[in-house]
Parts: sequence; C-alpha cells; structure tokens
Amino acid sequence: MNLSRYIISFCLLLFSFFMVVPSFTADTPTVYKIPVHKEVEKGLYAFLKRSINEAEEAKADAIIFELNTPGGFVDSAEKISNLLDSTSIRKIAFINTEALSAGAYLALHTDEIYMSPNGTIGAAAVIDNSGNTADEKANSAWKAKMINAAQRTGKDPKYAQAMADDTVDLPQYRAPVGKLLTLTSSEALEVEYSKGTVDSFEELLAKTNLVNAKVVETEETFLESVARFITHPIIVPILLSIASLGLIVELYSPGFGVAGTMGLISIGLFFFGHLVAGLAGYETIIIFVIGVLLIIAEFFLPGGISGILGAAAIIFSIILAGGNIVQMSIAVLIALTVAIVGMVIIMKFFGKQMKALNKIILSDATTTEQGYVSNENRIDLIGKVAITMTALRPSGTIRIDNERIDAVSDGSFVAKDKHVTIIKVEGSRIVVREVVEGEKE
Repeated sequence: MNLSRYIISFCLLLFSFFMVVPSFTADTPTVYKIPVHKEVEKGLYAFLKRSINEAEEAKADAIIFELNTPGGFVDSAEKISNLLDSTSIRKIAFINTEALSAGAYLALHTDEIYMSPNGTIGAAAVIDNSGNTADEKANSAWKAKMINAAQRTGKDPKYAQAMADDTVDLPQYRAPVGKLLTLTSSEALEVEYSKGTVDSFEELLAKTNLVNAKVVETEETFLESVARFITHPIIVPILLSIASLGLIVELYSPGFGVAGTMGLISIGLFFFGHLVAGLAGYETIIIFVIGVLLIIAEFFLPGGISGILGAAAIIFSIILAGGNIVQMSIAVLIALTVAIVGMVIIMKFFGKQMKALNKIILSDATTTEQGYVSNENRIDLIGKVAITMTALRPSGTIRIDNERIDAVSDGSFVAKDKHVTIIKVEGSRIVVREVVEGEKE
C-alpha cells in the first residue's frame, strides 16, 4: 500500500515537472547580439543579413546591434537600412562608443537607442571619394533620408537634419551655423534620441526588460571577414590593377609565370569576395567567362569584332559584380590606366615584344640581309655599253647583247640609237649615261 502511494506520488511529481519546465523555457527571451564595427561598407551587408536571418529563424525576441563605427559609404548604409527595416524583430542600437555618419543613420533605423557613457552620435555629412563635401544634390538627398529615419521612430527630425546639415543652428549643442551636430550620451538622452545610458551590456538587458535572456552573439566568419576586406572600395581598384598589369606582363613573357598567376589570383579574389558578400551572382562569372572565350576566339577569327565584344563583356561583368556602377567604373578606369602605362613602359623602356602572340602572328621578314630580293638585281650590267632603242626622256628602252631593258638616263635627254654606259643598278632601276664621242671602246 505504501509502495503504491510512493509510486503515484512520484508520477504526479514527474508530470508536474514536465508541465512547468516548458513554461519556464517559453518565458526565457532570446536576444541576438550583432556587432557593427569598423566602416560601413558593402561587405558588412552579407554578415548582417546572415545574422538577422538566423535571428528570425530562431524567433528571437530582440536584436541588439552594438555600434562602434566612424561611418562609411552612403550606398552601403542605405542597403543595410533596408535590411533592418525588413525585419519585424525588436531592434535595439547600443552605441559603444560611437555611431557617426552612416553609423548614426543605421542607429536611427532601429526601434530604440541606448548609449555608453562615452558614446557619441552624429556628424553625418556626405563625403566624396576625394575627402571633400559632396555636391548639393547628394547632400540634399542624404538630409532627407536622415530626417525620414528620425521621424519613423517619433524622434525630432531637426537634430537628425543638423547631423547632416551645417546650416541648422544649434549652438547649445556646439553646433552653430557652419558646424555639424554630434550628440554626447547625455545630450542624446536630453533630446530623446537615446532611451538611456548604460555602463555594460548586462545593464542594457536590464533596462530593456531582457533580464536572464539567452544571448546569442554572432561573429563574422573567416570568409565574411575576407569578403569585407576584398570588397572595400580602396582594395577593389588595387586588385583589378594587379590583375590587368599581371596579365599584360604575361603577354610579354615566354610561357606562363608569376605575373600571370598573380593576375588570375587577383581577379579570382575579386569575384570570390563579391560572391560571398552577396553583391555578385553566378551570372557575372558566366559573363566574364564568355568574355574570355571571345577574346581567345579573336586569335583565330578575322575582323576584331570578337575581341571587342570579349573586352566589353569582361568590363561589364566586373562593373555588374561590384554593385555600385560609379565606384566600379572608376576602379575599372584605374585598372585600365595602370595596364596601359605598364604596356608602354615594357615596350619603350625594356623593348619587349608580345611572346604570347608569336604563334599566331607571322614575325618572319624577307630582308636583303637574309638573301631575299624583290626582283633580280642586275649589278653585273654596271659598266657595260648599250644602244638606246628609244629616246630617253629620261626613261626609255636600251638594247644590250640582243636583250631589251628598260632604263633611265642620269638626267639628260638621250636620242635614239645612241651609245650609253650603265652606271648604276638599283633593283629594277637601271641608270645610264650617254657615251661621248671618243669614249667608246
């Protein structure tokens, strides 16, 4: 009887345990912590997309983006902001320690902003490739985007505008006319851009009602890190320049060596990085391969059309892979310039010739030094005497040993049936001079 009571009690206890555990598990929130460090550029997009997809698949309750970036490229920031807007998961920006320029723009596309005590946000003017302030068209569009980003979460847009527009006068925040606005953590809290200042990530969880949350920290994979490096706007023209110069040098070298290998590795890295970053698809590689095949076909087809189409296909595939037409066009132009300069240096200063084309270009010459002549050279006639069959004015016909020969006088008129001496033979040109009476043999 007692044994039966113990068994029943144990079963009830075990049943209660399995009923309670799921409730605890269901109440434990899941938070994804995603770092946004260094520059905002094209390669960052692939990492953030993968991380957000993982958070959505795990049905995460919130994503905390830890921002520490000096800014970056406008087109990359816009693409990433669209990615942030596409997810319905609660998004929290933790600025530790700066979110400047494009970083400020991304922070404004989250639902809540928290900052470390030393955190700053702002200074979001558009800078061109030369390091100067961009033109009015680009600045105007960027200001509008900053304003929209602030309004979407109910923030006062004048502060977002002041971050990108130095004509807004906010002297109380060290941003009079002519200065861009950068807010400290306390100032951001004062203007309600920040919801709080926290000393640590744990304090942030407490302030956002995510205490005891299961935190999943995502990190860039090795391939994503390599892709971020390769797709950087400064690295891209360097890779393309190495590729073009390496292949040009290889054309002037016998066999296939180090220069050609470096060229192939560089172009391979370019496409690999852009594929991993999600900027290029396999169609770009297919177009590139088609271009290479057309150039090879040019060696066997007349006309030059195949080579032109091949070069155009290669350039198009590279520009298409980069995502940004303007930046990629500049990179391709730099690479072509490097290739042309390299070709000129190799030809002019080193006197090299294209070894790769030796098999398809006839380089033999029928020179006189090698014993070739365009016609019979009658130097044996020099000094002989002939008779003019026609008048020489100055050209005409002479007869020597019953052979008719075309000849020219040395400049003077020579009548018919006169004796002339052959004084010079230049190929088929035979020059004669009239024999004065008394000089005949």
